[in-house]
Amino acid sequence: MSERAILRLAQRGDIAAIQRVRAAVHENRLASRRFSDDEVQRHIELLGRGWVIEVGGAVVAFAIGDASIGQVWALFVEPRHQRRGYGRRLHEAAVGWLWSQGLQHLWLATEAGTRAERFYRAAGWRPAGTTPHGELAFVLDRPVAAEAPRRPR
Repeated sequence: MSERAILRLAQRGDIAAIQRVRAAVHENRLASRRFSDDEVQRHIELLGRGWVIEVGGAVVAFAIGDASIGQVWALFVEPRHQRRGYGRRLHEAAVGWLWSQGLQHLWLATEAGTRAERFYRAAGWRPAGTTPHGELAFVLDRPVAAEAPRRPR
């Protein structure tokens, strides 16, 4: 029987595990940009919020949303835990929370030609050029709420 995956808010005590997951990825390494422990802490405590997926008490995936600029700042899954829906769960948590902050547009950057690029395209993100570091930029517009049916007069 496989162990249950728990989605929860990231805390300061998760930073070492977040860094371990970040360093474990094979694709989308974004070599031009490493983030420090202080940056992670700032993003999960001041600028936004973070989430982790725990399996058997170990963090195996995480996402961080930055509400100050409407960005999915990070979303990574350990390679041996990919293809289990963890990325989708984290994406839904981060994007849902960012929308709850009143944002109308979100953005992110990812490496071209990766599973991450395909993941974001499939989730409705649209290309918006490249960053100065050569990564692909994507944007996501807030969904338009379905109009309530009009009552006949």
